Amino acid sequence: MRRRRISGVRKLILGSVGVLALGGLLLFATDVRPQNVALNDLRFAALPATPKAPAANPATKDKVALGRLLFWDPVLSGRKDVACATCHHPQFGYAENRDLSIGVDGIGLGVSRHFKPASAIPLVKRNSQTILNTAFNGITDGGAYEPATAPMFWDLRAKGLEAQALEPIKALEEMRGDAYTEANAIPAVVARLNGVAEYRDLFARAFSRVQPITSDQLGQALAAFQRSLTASNAPFDRYMRGAADAMSDAQLRGMRRFQRVGCINCHRGPMFSDYQVHVLGVPDNPLLRVSDAGVDQTYAFRTASLRNLTHTAPYMHNGVFDSLRDVLEFYDDVSGRRGRARNAHVSREQLDPLLRQLRDPDDRAGDLIAFLEALSDDSFDRTIPSRVPSGLKPGGNIQ
Repeated sequence: MRRRRISGVRKLILGSVGVLALGGLLLFATDVRPQNVALNDLRFAALPATPKAPAANPATKDKVALGRLLFWDPVLSGRKDVACATCHHPQFGYAENRDLSIGVDGIGLGVSRHFKPASAIPLVKRNSQTILNTAFNGITDGGAYEPATAPMFWDLRAKGLEAQALEPIKALEEMRGDAYTEANAIPAVVARLNGVAEYRDLFARAFSRVQPITSDQLGQALAAFQRSLTASNAPFDRYMRGAADAMSDAQLRGMRRFQRVGCINCHRGPMFSDYQVHVLGVPDNPLLRVSDAGVDQTYAFRTASLRNLTHTAPYMHNGVFDSLRDVLEFYDDVSGRRGRARNAHVSREQLDPLLRQLRDPDDRAGDLIAFLEALSDDSFDRTIPSRVPSGLKPGGNIQ
């Protein structure tokens, strides 16, 4: 009998036996390595080595350098006390180790950050997502993505980093404060930038023309810098590219379990996200004054990427889970029958069907967590500028 190679589901069934009776035929598998069965699932894929940029905003060294300065400069905030980096700091993987961020009127960094006395500014209502690898947002199982229209934010309200970069500048609790109205926020900030001679020179160099700085240029410079913040050489990436020893035995077991229990149905592709919204019934953060109902008041939120989780705790859209084990325990009790908290505004019938199909994600949680840790890459850029053109403190009031 002629031998045939067996792949995909057949290898999964074979395991370490190497022989399968199927349709009355006896098939012999060649080169069947049980530790690699998950590789046959095309939903597993390494990140590209470099990201794409939109045709309208090609990356240049000068543009990225300008974007870095803007990212750290509090001049973009209403009271000149908050920068993008305040809540997206390299110390925390360009996220923040708080559940909910404190923007305007805040003092300190991360969990030590607090409001000034008598501040009327509310907390930011959602957890600060990492900027690392947002250059790849929207990437599919096959590696296709369009950076100009990439999905952004927990509720998908913006497309592309160029648009995303301007939204926090307009938000009351994040950067705007009460210095001006939402409608006037971007024009006011652009006017400030035009009033700084060094910024005028830097923008002219980055965009190859001398003219007043525009809001489009502001968004493009910030996006160019954010697109440069990649971490695409995690153990998982190296393993997928052929380095058989890049992942430990526990991580390989965890990868197979990630596949079997159903995590991969939503956390898929190079970024481990389908970039769709799902209703999970995550408990409200008790610090919020009003329940956060997500997309169209449905309590749906975008699937988070699983990249660089070791740097970006706490987890979920409102940071209610401190550890990965907490997250797995939440997923393991879909109905809430074991006493774990769920959102009182979401019925079991409203939960996403894919969530209800999960199979014991916290059984052998150690292996799953080991695999999730294999999705982190420590070799990202942590550069902090020593000064910014406005003369303000880089990062705002974070000391």
